Amino acid sequence: MSEADGATSREGQGKLSIGEVLAELRTEFPTVTISKIRYLEAEDLITPERTVSGYRKFAHEDVSRLRYVLAAQRDQYLPLRVIKERLDALDRGLQADSGGGAPRAPHLSAAPGLPDAEDFVSGTSDVRVSVQELCAATGLAADQVAQLMDLRILVARPAGSGFFDADALMIARTIAEMARFGIEARHLRAYRAAADREIGLFEQVLAPL
Repeated sequence: MSEADGATSREGQGKLSIGEVLAELRTEFPTVTISKIRYLEAEDLITPERTVSGYRKFAHEDVSRLRYVLAAQRDQYLPLRVIKERLDALDRGLQADSGGGAPRAPHLSAAPGLPDAEDFVSGTSDVRVSVQELCAATGLAADQVAQLMDLRILVARPAGSGFFDADALMIARTIAEMARFGIEARHLRAYRAAADREIGLFEQVLAPL
């Protein structure tokens, strides 16, 4: 084996060639072909790595995505556009629906009702949900979410992305729970202003002279 061949072999170590992927999938999806796998790659549903020589190398995650796509087509007759949207949702941290429906925002709190302080620990989740997904997960209406954004109680992250992180999801669920007791978004304006004043005070105290 030449040095170049050895480097290519090491580069693809632990991953599968397209032929090996086909052999693995054929038992569950007898009609799948190499052309089908290449087509799904061209449609950006999978992104296998390429070796220096240009050969595809599939990680186990790629094979799992292929199984998801092929099963969704076979069992639910879903178009690729819908499957791609669902894969994107799963990539953003949403959870697969056991009944075969669209992925849903995860339940970040261990118990129903108002969350504890520990539920707001930063970095506990990489979830990113859209406005529609936030509404579906919390029961808030789109105009309520818009009002909360105007009040800067809910903030998209990154700014302007149109997606909300796990903290925003938890805040929205808390507000939806508070609404059961007649507390509306407009009532939270004073609390937000008070919190901002406290933050400003601590920043002044802790800022270097």
